Amino acid sequence: MPVKGLTETSSIITVGFDVAETAANTFTQSRIDLQLNPLDNEVFVVYAVDLDVGAPDAIAGTSTNVIGALTTTSQTTLPTLGQSSCIARKALQIRAAGYVDGGVGFETGSVESPPSLLPYIAIIATNDFFVQVQGANNAVGHSMQGKMYGVRARASAAQYAALVQSEVLTN
Repeated sequence: MPVKGLTETSSIITVGFDVAETAANTFTQSRIDLQLNPLDNEVFVVYAVDLDVGAPDAIAGTSTNVIGALTTTSQTTLPTLGQSSCIARKALQIRAAGYVDGGVGFETGSVESPPSLLPYIAIIATNDFFVQVQGANNAVGHSMQGKMYGVRARASAAQYAALVQSEVLTN
């Protein structure tokens, strides 16, 4: 579905990505280049994101988790969905504190594919996006893989300037 005011310049594009913790329970981020053309005011319209976070370790008596996210700007800690730069986030948790076995698993995440009433879920105006992963209380490092679906589009000069400024000034 075309976005008002933008001219699509491609059909649907799938961008794959992955990020792995550099060590167990360590915040790790990867930068993914979209190779947009800023001279043509090119942006990326995101229609859907699919995040696949590695399962946390099941350790008796210890709660563990692995959380992954996709953002438009670089982060120093895991973002929340409350941050405007966070497009998608997924968490897998095992609650085992106080149990003698591996505990109970839980999954939380943002909408991976938008409801059909939304024309898009985000617009990336700068040349890249970022993916992050971090576990807690795991014995080994974990990873996240995913795909982002969208189209390249051209914005007017005023739209492009506003989109870039808004993106760069977000947390």
